[in-house]
Amino acid sequence: MAPARMPQAPAGLGWAGILRLGLVQTALGSVVVLTTSTINRVMIVELALPALLPGLLVGLHYGVQVLRPLMGHGSDIGGRRTPWIIGGMAALALGGIGAAGAVVLMAAGALLLGILAALVAFLLIGAGVSAAGTALLVLLTARVAPARRAAAASIVWIMMIAGFVLSTALAGRLLDPYSPARLLAVSAGLCGLAFLLVLVALRGMEPVAALSPGPSPAPSPAPLPFRAALAEVWTEPVTRRFTLFVFVSMLAYSAQDLMLEPFAGQVFGLTLGESTRLASLQHGGVLAGMALVALAGGAVRSLRALQAWSVAGCVASAAGMALLALSGLAGGDWPLGLSFVGLGLANGAFAAAAIASMMQLAAHGRREGLRIGLWGAAQAIAFGLGGLASTAALDLARPLLGAAPAAYGAVFLGNALLFLGAASLAASMMRTGRGAVTLRASTWERDA
Repeated sequence: MAPARMPQAPAGLGWAGILRLGLVQTALGSVVVLTTSTINRVMIVELALPALLPGLLVGLHYGVQVLRPLMGHGSDIGGRRTPWIIGGMAALALGGIGAAGAVVLMAAGALLLGILAALVAFLLIGAGVSAAGTALLVLLTARVAPARRAAAASIVWIMMIAGFVLSTALAGRLLDPYSPARLLAVSAGLCGLAFLLVLVALRGMEPVAALSPGPSPAPSPAPLPFRAALAEVWTEPVTRRFTLFVFVSMLAYSAQDLMLEPFAGQVFGLTLGESTRLASLQHGGVLAGMALVALAGGAVRSLRALQAWSVAGCVASAAGMALLALSGLAGGDWPLGLSFVGLGLANGAFAAAAIASMMQLAAHGRREGLRIGLWGAAQAIAFGLGGLASTAALDLARPLLGAAPAAYGAVFLGNALLFLGAASLAASMMRTGRGAVTLRASTWERDA
């Protein structure tokens, strides 16, 4: 007998509705980048504090995101996602304002009090991102028809990156000339606008009546305690394998970020402006790769097709890293810009396909919030470790291998192996029947 499905809002959200949910991601991204980029720079440059301090604060914001499964489970029990998004965004906005306030305290000479305030602020930022980001993905999964999920995943993430761009551009104009008071005012204004944007975007998105669409709605999941629900979910082979895939692929993805610009400067002798332009080309390639998945449309409707795109994107990313490893030996004649664009294109394609796969997998059963929270926690841990692992590996390779091209090449080849490992995990999931999702019958149902 087929297991009952959890009541949820009706699928079939139109493109306008998908764009509205994308605005929520834009708001989230605009606040996060303000704290991890602008405030990070102010602490290091204007306040002349050790770079370790903002590094630890950003690491704390990632560490708090291990709470994503717990928050996803909470939204499963309640049955509604918008209160978690709004509450999470409120915490994120308060954290953004608090981080700017902490800088004001530090600038005024109250360093210890400022550090304590920053710790509280970044805890709020991590908790807010966890609650709002997890619930947003679950709501997107519930409201978007399967045929549109790949495109929706790409659109929402492109809009998040747009939030990065808009926030930094606007803050850059308003913060000149810099003063701590101006930073606080600008941060408060941007965070307030982001929160209002979320309220407007979510209006009517999850009506209470939509939670019981049929005349005889199926029962909600049993309200198991969090540990019991997590243990139940973790017994499912596909859930465990996809969690590992998310961790390995995102570890490889994040590990390259801190390497590319220094590589261009130390190995190819590019100036700061030239390496920054190369990085922008790479980010442009990421957007193009996500757009490619969105435009593919019907070609990526099934879970099996999404997994194939994930495999191809990871293999292409591995090839891109291997070519960069060789480029240092080739010298100045290497088309470095083309390599950066190609790597970004591969990264964007696999990332969009992976996010859409997450939505498809979560949509096949109950406890969607817990599963998406589990995968989100794996991504956050990978992002927290990626930069640390790559920089440590480079520091170890330099004295062992001597020349900078060889040291960077060794790190890039290690990164390529991580991408190949992620491709292998994605390919192994494709071999689970004919693209079917075979999991515990108590909580999931087969994709017919």
